[in-house]
Amino acid sequence: MLRPEDAPLSVSELNRRARQALEQDVGEVWVEGELSGVSRPGSGHIYFTLKDDRAQLRCALFRTRARFVAAPMRDGDRVKVRGQVSLFEPRGDYQLMVEAVQMAGVGELLAAFERLKTRLDAEGVFANARPLPYPPRHLLVLTSPTGAAIRDVLAVLAARWPLTQVTLIPVPVQGREAAPALISALGLLNRQAALDPARDAILITRGGGSLEDLWVFNDEHLARAIFHSRLPVMSAVGHEVDVTLADFAADARAPTPSAAAEQLVPDRRERRYYLEQLAERLNRAQRARLEREAQRLDHLRIRLRHPGEVLITRRRQLEQLERRLRRAIEAKLATEQRRERHLHQRLALRSPKRRVELAEQRLTRARWRLHQAMPRALARHREHLGGLARELQAVSPLAVLGRGYAILEDAQGRIVRRATDTSPGQAIEARLGEGRLHLRVTDTRTSGPPGDKVSK
Repeated sequence: MLRPEDAPLSVSELNRRARQALEQDVGEVWVEGELSGVSRPGSGHIYFTLKDDRAQLRCALFRTRARFVAAPMRDGDRVKVRGQVSLFEPRGDYQLMVEAVQMAGVGELLAAFERLKTRLDAEGVFANARPLPYPPRHLLVLTSPTGAAIRDVLAVLAARWPLTQVTLIPVPVQGREAAPALISALGLLNRQAALDPARDAILITRGGGSLEDLWVFNDEHLARAIFHSRLPVMSAVGHEVDVTLADFAADARAPTPSAAAEQLVPDRRERRYYLEQLAERLNRAQRARLEREAQRLDHLRIRLRHPGEVLITRRRQLEQLERRLRRAIEAKLATEQRRERHLHQRLALRSPKRRVELAEQRLTRARWRLHQAMPRALARHREHLGGLARELQAVSPLAVLGRGYAILEDAQGRIVRRATDTSPGQAIEARLGEGRLHLRVTDTRTSGPPGDKVSK
């Protein structure tokens, strides 16, 4: 009988316990080794084997962490990885779950590179962006005379634009003496008065290599020398993924030596094709222009006539205009004559003499009518006046006075109507039918028999 503690485990349980033990006992570690069997499936994860001369370790770098890894991760590269030791339970595979990857031995260099890059950038050493002459009249190439870079550059220049003069300045591109040699060469070239910044350029280049091989191009003094160069500088160091401080300090950068040569000069085949197109366009334009001018010349030739024909035509036109002018003058003269006769007739009808005769006749008739009407009018007005005089005499106070009455007036000419309007001793005037009397009041009575005494 098996004891309970000796009961067999399932495979799943055993793998689970093994995974837990690995994760708890070993945990997160840094491991250094050589990459092998790097695989990048469509899922975005990266699977590889990390090995040394005695053992191998399967590793998995998941997509969420792989996008933060800058290392190229190529077979044969030596790297340092940080990860969690674990076990893939379904297959029982022992593996490392990778979190970070660094190139072995270059971590310190990369950190120093970033610090120096930040400082130089803050100082403005990377501010150059002058346009390079295209194509340059004289290209000065600073590189190794035995490297592949110069062969690539010369081959591309010969194929694309052999008119550019190329001068090789042999300098070491690796090792301790490389940076001073490059700086010295730059100083020498910039002191050449015959070189023109608008027509000549410098190319600093070398082929690919490890970070240590390319480290010379991260030299601070070399970057400053490139920045202060009088002649424009292009940098083409390593492969496309390689970036150095020389690239940042230069006026232009190319990913490879061949790409630098392609950027510096045009392709003569393209230029030839372009010139052929321009020549064809020029020929077509010339033919079209000649055809237009020929048509214009034919048109002008048709329009051009002999001067004698022009004179005959002008003479005929002048004769026609003369006849038209004569007819117009005759018609105008006849019209003015008819108008003159019409105005003469109107003037005869409205002659002043005739109007005076008519006015004299009207005046004679009016004088005769006036002489006839005046006696009748005077008699009629005299009769009317007599009637008005009789009516006035009938109502006139003077007629009453003629019958023995009188009108009394005080000194102010007011009519005295009542005895109370006077006072004793007051002078009054009596107006009679004929003449006036000046009286003085001796006494007044309001009423009584006639015979009151009134003194003058």
